Amino acid sequence: MRSSISEIDELRGLLAAERAAGGRIVLTNGCFDLLHVGHLRLLRAARSYGDRLVVAINSDASIRRLKGPSRPVTPFAERAELLAGLEPVDWVVGFDEDTPLATVRALRPDVLVKGGDWPLDRIVGRAEVERHGGRVVRVPLTPGVSTSALVERLQRERSGGAEDGQY
Repeated sequence: MRSSISEIDELRGLLAAERAAGGRIVLTNGCFDLLHVGHLRLLRAARSYGDRLVVAINSDASIRRLKGPSRPVTPFAERAELLAGLEPVDWVVGFDEDTPLATVRALRPDVLVKGGDWPLDRIVGRAEVERHGGRVVRVPLTPGVSTSALVERLQRERSGGAEDGQY
């Protein structure tokens, strides 16, 4: 199956067919701005918990509200296309809200996966997933790798203050 970028209503139908065939649906979400190896490792780990992986990504407007006017670095359409091209990803869907709660409620994943930097009690959608018998999994982060660290490194390099290999 090739990865695709979907609208939420279309995706609900696709997931219903997957479930009818016995498939286990995994959902993860995030900004995925400046895709890096930590993202890839998270997606591979997430996929290992089920048969199909849905990646919900924040819209550009959502990221600007959450991270400031200089973000995202990579526009939504490019982030979505990059993610859809990765082997572990089956579907990519966008959301404009500040949290993925409406997406979690609409898609009802069997497994919700977040990075280990999220405390369990702060994972948006956790109660909804657990309420319908699903589970929430936290995946360890790749140490020293984050989009924020990459952005900071690029800013230092522009000002002449970066050391080689740091990110």
